[in-house]
Amino acid sequence: MIRLRRATVIEVVGERPGAVEVTVEVEGDVAGGEGDVAGREGRSEAGATLARAIAYPSLTGPIRPGDRVVLNTTAAWLGLGTGGMHFVIAVEGTTRLDAEGAGRTMKLRYTPHQVQVLTAEEEGSPHRAALEQASSLGGTPVVWVPLHSMVGPAVAGAKASGASRVAYVMTDGAALPSAFSRLTAALRSSELLDSVVSCGQAFGGDLEAVNVFTGLLTARLGAGAEVIVVGDGPGNTGTNTIWGASDIESAMSLNAAAILGGRAVAALRISFADLRERHRGVSHHSVTALSRVVLAPVHVAVPSIQDERAREAIWSALREGGLQEKHQLVEVTGQPALDLLAHRGIQPESMGRGVPEDPIFFLAAGAAGVLAGRMAAGDRSWRGERAPEERRPEA
Repeated sequence: MIRLRRATVIEVVGERPGAVEVTVEVEGDVAGGEGDVAGREGRSEAGATLARAIAYPSLTGPIRPGDRVVLNTTAAWLGLGTGGMHFVIAVEGTTRLDAEGAGRTMKLRYTPHQVQVLTAEEEGSPHRAALEQASSLGGTPVVWVPLHSMVGPAVAGAKASGASRVAYVMTDGAALPSAFSRLTAALRSSELLDSVVSCGQAFGGDLEAVNVFTGLLTARLGAGAEVIVVGDGPGNTGTNTIWGASDIESAMSLNAAAILGGRAVAALRISFADLRERHRGVSHHSVTALSRVVLAPVHVAVPSIQDERAREAIWSALREGGLQEKHQLVEVTGQPALDLLAHRGIQPESMGRGVPEDPIFFLAAGAAGVLAGRMAAGDRSWRGERAPEERRPEA
């Protein structure tokens, strides 16, 4: 079911390509007990509920202070973290929007907001001829990240290690509008990320693709990427079960990369700040994905860290999960990625934690980017960073 409310736009509080964030005054009582925390900002002088909302002008048309809007308030009412705000469905009075540009592919198909895009594969695309002939990524490194918050360190790691062009392929297991991501907007404006390819039902990237296979090929042939980072947008789903998590499915991107002749690199989800047992150390999602979902051997970037107890816990989890026998585990530093992000003024965050609170989480993502960047740059030194047996802690 969907929960709708009317509201009035009070002010525009932020804009980025494809998205506008606004403060709205919501009619009636939006509060759902404790469930409205994510969307509520407070009360106006008249006692009305003030909340943050986001609009996608390609779906709603322009939005301005004073506009009356219809909101989807469902996630905030339920107290979910999905977006942390309300979503503008329509601007009242906007009765006509004209689809512009070429393209006959629809995304968000069979919903009221289905949107026209020009995919790289279809007739009329300048990339169609190259994709018709394409059968391989030609060894391009492809980094899979299990969480969207890992995209920043992965991209920065690749750049710090010599990759001149890095593209992000956004899969469709979480947020579908690419414009929702503040992170990718920041990476683009800081010139760390060169292109976004939205694939499947995800939309709004610099380039569009029908699926992850052509998404990867489009990143290489259309965006000229030397390193490709692939993964879902913000807002993944977990159910506290082995298979019921969106990153389990997105790990299939590593199979696609291997099938297409890319050099697949997996970023590990590691945290020693997460209080949930299943995600402490190496997340069970990473172990499940790499032991049971990813069928081809891939490079697994293991962050080089000074804390020996944490390092031992990481390597023990990887061995116990059978990853040492199935994949090539490469120990590599992720620090250059975090240094570059800091230099560009980007502060990565995941679940309310930044680098000071959860450094190993971000180092793990950065390590995968550094590894891929060195591969792309032809630097063979990464081969020597595979942890030798005598350095691996004994079980």
